[in-house]
Amino acid sequence: MPKDFVGVAGEKGTLPSWKAVKAALQSFGRAGLLGLVQDLYALDRDNQGFLHARLGLGSDQLAPFKAIISRWICPDLMRNQLVSISKAKKAIADYKKAIGQPDGLAELSVFYCEEAFSFVESYAFEDERYFVGLIHMYDRAVQRVLDLPVAERRVYAERLGRLRSRASSVGWGVEDEFNNIWYEADLGD
Repeated sequence: MPKDFVGVAGEKGTLPSWKAVKAALQSFGRAGLLGLVQDLYALDRDNQGFLHARLGLGSDQLAPFKAIISRWICPDLMRNQLVSISKAKKAIADYKKAIGQPDGLAELSVFYCEEAFSFVESYAFEDERYFVGLIHMYDRAVQRVLDLPVAERRVYAERLGRLRSRASSVGWGVEDEFNNIWYEADLGD
């Protein structure tokens, strides 16, 4: 067993809780904590994105989250990439955990919808679950825009309006749902 390793025993068959992890971390010195964070950083790209965002590193903190959204909501079917609504939404949830700035959440939500329309228009994609997810994300995007100060809403409202116009070519009731959400939020004509 490594010298700095601290074992935490719990009840048989249960996973350790945050309380147990926190207790184990109490024994780490500064170098031990830095080493642990370095190991977590090297382990996974999601961890890297989280740390970059949380620590304010890089010129565009939204870029890694947008790349994940684009990959999963607007995949390259010619490369046999699959759609994953849950993985695209997870990128937004991860951003919320890392930073959670309201303007960033609004941007990622609107971007998700824009990428979804790009995919639908490029591939004539038709899937009910995809459209239900798109409608839900449009609703979240509108709510997140409404959470912004009035002075910051205009640019997002314009983009949401363009998305509403693009919905006319989709079918599946998407245009009707977008219009209901738009007018209920009173974002204008």
